Amino acid sequence: MQSKQILLLPITITMMMMGVSCKGSTDQPSPATGGGKEEGETTEVKSVTAVTSNLTVNISTDRALYAPGATVKFSADALVPNARVRYRYGDSIVADQPMTASTWTWTPPHQDFKGYMIDIYRPDAAAGAEQVFGTVGVDVSSDWTRFPRYGFVATFDRSKLSAGVIEKEMEWLNRCHINGVQFQDWHCKHHWPLGGTRENPAEFYTDIANREISTEVVRRYIEVQHSRGMKSIFYNLCFGALSDAPADGVKEEWYLFKNANRSSKDWHELPSSWKSNIFLLDPSNPEWQQYIGDRNDEVYATLPFDGYQIDQLGSRGDRFTYAGKRLNMPAAYASFIHAMKARHPQKRLIMNAVASYGAAEIASTGKVDFCYNEVWGDEDKFVDLHRIIRTNYINGKLPTVFAAYMNYDLAGRTMGLFNTPGVLMADAVMMALGGSHLELGGDHMLSREYFPTSPLSMNYELRTAMIRYYDFMTAYQNLLRGTDTSSEFTPSVGSTDVRNPMAFNAWPPKEKSVTVYARRVEGKHVLHFLNFRTIDNLSWRDVNGTRRAPSATGEMPVAIRGIKGKVTKVWVATPDAHGGAPVCLPFKYTGELLTLTLPSLKYWHMLVVE
Repeated sequence: MQSKQILLLPITITMMMMGVSCKGSTDQPSPATGGGKEEGETTEVKSVTAVTSNLTVNISTDRALYAPGATVKFSADALVPNARVRYRYGDSIVADQPMTASTWTWTPPHQDFKGYMIDIYRPDAAAGAEQVFGTVGVDVSSDWTRFPRYGFVATFDRSKLSAGVIEKEMEWLNRCHINGVQFQDWHCKHHWPLGGTRENPAEFYTDIANREISTEVVRRYIEVQHSRGMKSIFYNLCFGALSDAPADGVKEEWYLFKNANRSSKDWHELPSSWKSNIFLLDPSNPEWQQYIGDRNDEVYATLPFDGYQIDQLGSRGDRFTYAGKRLNMPAAYASFIHAMKARHPQKRLIMNAVASYGAAEIASTGKVDFCYNEVWGDEDKFVDLHRIIRTNYINGKLPTVFAAYMNYDLAGRTMGLFNTPGVLMADAVMMALGGSHLELGGDHMLSREYFPTSPLSMNYELRTAMIRYYDFMTAYQNLLRGTDTSSEFTPSVGSTDVRNPMAFNAWPPKEKSVTVYARRVEGKHVLHFLNFRTIDNLSWRDVNGTRRAPSATGEMPVAIRGIKGKVTKVWVATPDAHGGAPVCLPFKYTGELLTLTLPSLKYWHMLVVE
């Protein structure tokens, strides 16, 4: 079992992968025959600053995100002699100052919805080089749902009341910039979520699995999350009732049935040791909507949650109302969402689209804050992730969070470790496509749909990589998630290495190839290089935890067609090296042909052409 006492990890891996750094706005290209605007004109940059990294300094921030104008508080676990702190938006330097203490503050520019990369580095002007010692991302956003980074908590017994336990769990989520937290299985009953009543809330109660829940623990989680700038979202089904629901005022006329003559109620079977099976209700029934809205009133009056994570159970075939009418379930979901928003208009709403069931109706309500897709075996390919993101943008122009359970079969048969290559390949693709992954909890990483279970743990390598990947997603959120799939383009990428040519292909991915996925963002061409060279299948799930780490490519000389307009700067960043800090590349650009050498690729490179 993974320890519940999660601290910031000492990151001592030394990375000597060579790169080059741009010099910000003062770095100018050297045109050979012009600005590269017309066919035959050439822009060429031959000399740049070399970069190495020795990532021995942990940097943390006091909050997961910051309102425009707020001050960021940084802490580093070491003071590097003669080092400087640099603040960048993309590769553009916003500020640069000497590192004079291990704690300091910075007030970012006041623009809303911006991500920044901060690094501690030491320049060596004489050698034309610099060394990076530590990095961290910063999100300046007034609304967390623009760039959601969703995590979870799922255990609320009295052991969490021990001094510092909750704080340390949230320290971990904060370090990964988790800005919204789902409370899974915190409730007493699906039809009566609050333990006790508004007038007399229970100090302790049991959840559906008869686990102990402490109301004070739930409250304390919310308080600590709010102090970190996170939002707290409670989980519940849209249509669940336990066996004692009639005694609590749930009417027979609200239930769903498997047939039109009401001879068999619809129900979801649970283990016999649990409180009850779950009986299903009509989400569009106005009286049920009023009833559960009243119950949510009690929740919000007692616990300062910020919103409601609505769940469903996927397609169940034909189901019938008490009146014998066949129910259009996706339409009923939309009705339920509208009713919940009308009841609590200031609270956030997210609804699960299980295997995409009802996804269009959910997104099209205009009342959910982002799309939440629980993906299963019928959506297990990397191409499915792209299709879902694209569909969500079409239906609601909303960002996508994937509830995607890694190493699922492995987790079902053993207690052990996550397979790091499987997790990182899935995260690299999700993030490159503009999505994010619900996977990080306060005390464990998610492997199964029952969130409290924790059969698999992260090893040191994976936990360190999570910091790097979430820093990367945060720092470059505008390039990764700042536009929709309509900005995609298809570049032509080919190897110029005649001795050892590399195979490249445009999205969708192919085995034994480096796949390139590209978008135009903020006037830039952003190309993601994803290493599928040693992958033997194209499923993101890695169900048995057997995916091998991709072999590094070595340096890759490439020629790229499809870049239009004047090119003045080319840089690359990856969560797999330099802590995600950007490095500039020498290049030559003639007409629409760009030639350069990419550094060695592990999982994912983001190449930005300005």
